[in-house]
Amino acid sequence: MKTVLITGAGRGIGATLALMFAQNNYNVIINYNKSKKEALALEQKIKEAYKVKTMCIQADISQENDVIKMLEQIKKEALKIDVLINNAAITKDKELMNKDIQEFRDVINVNLVGTFIVSKLVAQMMLEQKSGCIINISSTNGIDTYNTYSADYDASKAGVISLTHNFAKALAPYIRVNAIAPGWTKTQSVLEMNPQIIKEEKEKILLKRFANPEEIGEVALFLASDKASYINNSIIRVDGGVKC
Repeated sequence: MKTVLITGAGRGIGATLALMFAQNNYNVIINYNKSKKEALALEQKIKEAYKVKTMCIQADISQENDVIKMLEQIKKEALKIDVLINNAAITKDKELMNKDIQEFRDVINVNLVGTFIVSKLVAQMMLEQKSGCIINISSTNGIDTYNTYSADYDASKAGVISLTHNFAKALAPYIRVNAIAPGWTKTQSVLEMNPQIIKEEKEKILLKRFANPEEIGEVALFLASDKASYINNSIIRVDGGVKC
């Protein structure tokens, strides 16, 4: 049975990914930073519903020592990481010219530096076993759907795409590294947005709706599977067809 480590899995897309991988017979390691209540509830839900191993580990992925301790806990459970999903991300949206420099740094540190730290340390383990798959959750905001309120988030997700290409090159031929770039997705935070903004954004999408988190999960499951054994160094948009 394979094992997946999902960062930022306490809620949102990460929580959906954890459930879907458990449904597909993966052991699931749930990483969270501040969403302890949600993460523990998710862990219990998986334990009750699926015959897989699951564990919940707190770690701030922007801090190398936290990530090292997390991986030590995983090793103690005799689990090897077959799939890493770098999902953890934060936003601190504010008009660009009013954005605080520390806020900008905080977003970059979690979304980009954190992805680098986890990828590097997990990749070292994967190289020892000469197998593995890394899936980065980027965003269309890192490609072409920019927003001045989320300039730090946009920059971080563009950086994640660059990291995807560089890690794919560095870790070949043993480890495949790909990224998913979702567009608008129906997470709780998105659904709490101004209804008028939601309506306007849906009009920009050819399918006239936001993605369900499960639609992102299906792409992640495919990329992690043997069916995607020849897909590497790719960025897959899942955005319903944004009108240019």
